[in-house]
Formats: sequence, C-alpha cells, structure tokens
Amino acid sequence: MANFGNDLLTLSDRPLPGLCRECHHWLPEAGQLCPHCRSARVLRHAELATLSMAHLDCDAFFAALEKRDDPSLADKPLIIGGGRRGVVSTCCYIARTYGIRSAMPMFKALKACPHAIVIKPNGEKIREASLAIRAEMEALTPLVQPLSSDEAFMDLAGTEKLHGTPPALTLAKLASRIEDKVGITVSIGLSHNKFLAKLASDFDKPRGFFIIGKAETTSFLAKQPISLIWGVGKSFGAKLARDGFHTIGDLQQTEIRVLADRYGEHGLRLARLSRGEDHRPVNPSRETKSLSSETTFNDDIRAYQELEDILWQLSEKISARMKEKGFTGRVITLKLKTADFRSMTRRKTLEYPTNLARVAFDTGRALLRDVIPGDMSREAYRLIGIGFSDIEVAGETGQSYLFMDDLNKLSAREKAVDSLREKFGDRAIGTGRNLRRRK
Repeated sequence: MANFGNDLLTLSDRPLPGLCRECHHWLPEAGQLCPHCRSARVLRHAELATLSMAHLDCDAFFAALEKRDDPSLADKPLIIGGGRRGVVSTCCYIARTYGIRSAMPMFKALKACPHAIVIKPNGEKIREASLAIRAEMEALTPLVQPLSSDEAFMDLAGTEKLHGTPPALTLAKLASRIEDKVGITVSIGLSHNKFLAKLASDFDKPRGFFIIGKAETTSFLAKQPISLIWGVGKSFGAKLARDGFHTIGDLQQTEIRVLADRYGEHGLRLARLSRGEDHRPVNPSRETKSLSSETTFNDDIRAYQELEDILWQLSEKISARMKEKGFTGRVITLKLKTADFRSMTRRKTLEYPTNLARVAFDTGRALLRDVIPGDMSREAYRLIGIGFSDIEVAGETGQSYLFMDDLNKLSAREKAVDSLREKFGDRAIGTGRNLRRRK
C-alpha cells in the first residue's frame, strides 16, 4: 500500500521523491504506480531521502509464525494465549475484526469469536525468529535497540555511504528480506526521533511503511488524540479530558508553564511530546530492568498453602532464567490478581543482589503472608507472579552474600540441583511442594 497519509506534502507541483517497496526502484517521476513493476506499493514523501530514525514492528508476530508454519490457519481467526483462564498474548488481524485485543481475558475473546483457534505461545519458535530478524537489522547498523521480541528501534544515520542507498530504501529492502527469510511481515515507521518513529509504525499495518517528516510534525500531531502519547493511559487520559484536553493540538496550544503547574513532570513530558520533541538516542545496550514469572489459574484460589506451593514453582522458574542470563536482582516483587481482575503488587529491596530461588521464594512468601494472614483468603485469586528487578550482571557488585556461610551453602545446593536437572530433566529432583503441584 502506498503511503498517502501525508497529503499535505503533495501539494507541490514538483514530483516528490519516491520508492517502490516491491521492486526497490528509486522513483524520481510522479505517478501512483511503479513504472518498473506496476506495483501500487509506492512510497512518496518530501523527506524520504533524509530521515533515518526507524521503528520496526512485526505484524501479529506470534500468530504470524503459527500461520507461517500451518497454511491451513491462513484464513482463520487465530488467538495466541493459554487456557480458558488466561489472557490473549496476541491475535491475528482476522481475529481483531471481532474486537479481540492483546491482554483481553480469554473467556471474553472466545465469547466475541467462539470459532477462533487458540494456540499457546511457542517460546523456541519466537526466540528463533526474533534472533533472525535482529541479525538482519544489526547487519545494517550497530544502533539497534530491541524493545521486545517483535519490535526495535534502528538509527540509520550515516549508513548511506555504507549501503549505497538512503535509509528509507535500506528499510524497504530489509522488510522484503524478513518476508523471504523469516516468512512474516513487518511494519516500519520512519521519522526524525524515536517517539515519532514508533508512532508512525502503527499508522499503516500490516506490511506498512509510514513517514512523519520534520516539516509536518506539529501539524500532523495536532489532529491526533492524546492517547497516542506514550504514558497516557485510560485514567490519565480521562483526567486530561476533564481538564479540556482532547487532542494533541490542545496541548500544543497550552503554555508549558501551565502544563507543568497542573501535572508536574508529566506536564513537561506532554509539552515536549506534543511538539514532537524527543532527544533520546537509540541505545543498543538497553539494560534489562526486570524479569518475572507468573501463572493464571484454571480455577480461582483462596487457600494460602496452595498459593505458596505455586509461588515456589515460579521462584524456581524465574531463578533459572536469571542464572541462565547471568543476572542478579536486588528487588523481589510479588504480583497477585483477584478474581475480579484487580492487580496488586508487593515488593521488598534486599541487602544484596541475588538470583537464588530460595531467597526469591522466602521473600515472596513473607509478602504473600502479609496479604493473606490466615489459611484462607477473603479474596479469590486468579493469578500469582514473582519477579526480580534492579537487575545487575552477576559478579559486578561483589555479591557480598557469597561470604555468608548459610547463603554460600544455599548457592552451592542450588547449583547442584540445577546441574542434575540440566543433565536428567526438570523432574529429576524436586521438593514436596513440587510433588503436591504435580498431583
């Protein structure tokens, strides 16, 4: 699809620079069809040859991988998620026409589309495809900042001489290579900073390519709803609406001082982003801030002991991930979600960074006991999770706990258990809690 979203820049009598996203020809002449391949996937923009900040987003990533590997799913509504009590991880574009969205409770999704096919996420398949896509991006520029398994920022400034093409054409070729090699489609946003590039990638999906140029930044943003600014959720958006702010243009017309007085630091951020100002660089070494593991139950749980047993399994799981990545964390967070979908978190900062399952469990258990003082809870819970944050690379801080006899022994014990499981499987060794949960 051609990008005709930027009509205000097509008023000049001179033909705008363009490129064909199908055959990758640079097109100096006017026309909606490519003269070389007759494709309508022609992209034109006054700043096409100069912009270099991009955001790449895989289209319905998890679902696209399943449809790639099973052609019989091509024309069917597909949901990626787990269990009738779980939530939607993602869904294909056909399923989205029924109103299904990410993070929607599974029972609501299946009520909206009873004939949808549900498949659990395939972690290995996702990881393999994500690494392949990242390798393609990093072959073009070292400035790649992954945000998740299916999206990343790229800064292509200065790569014109290296690749012999402007960044826009380099990105069009990249999208085609990903389709050929990985078998899925991606959408690209191109602009002059990260905020606008990410915003642009959502405007033309799937298989899209959208541009927001410098000259049109404020006029383009003025017409958009405030909800498009990251950090403006339902609650804050409702407050802004009550205060008379409905579009980004409403923010642009308000003095920065007024926004700062009303909303503090959030007001200053709104002022900057409403004008398209974002000076954040692409950081290829973006640090992992937290890791967690959680599970949604098939039936609500009130019993403290049952929640505690599940907490132990999750502690072992997240500890294994931390050890695999070579991380330690100083903050332990317990997450609970009630039957009526109210979330609550409790956290504790440790005296030392750790990745031990026993420390995570003991800390999480104490936090759980604060929430549920007796054997049975008044609330019924549908989800529990445990996680590490304030993450560091193991060994960088000296890890003072290694000099404490009890924790030193605990660390050695867990290493021995990890070694046995790696050799003989996860069920090779366990505790009474593991046996209770398996039953």
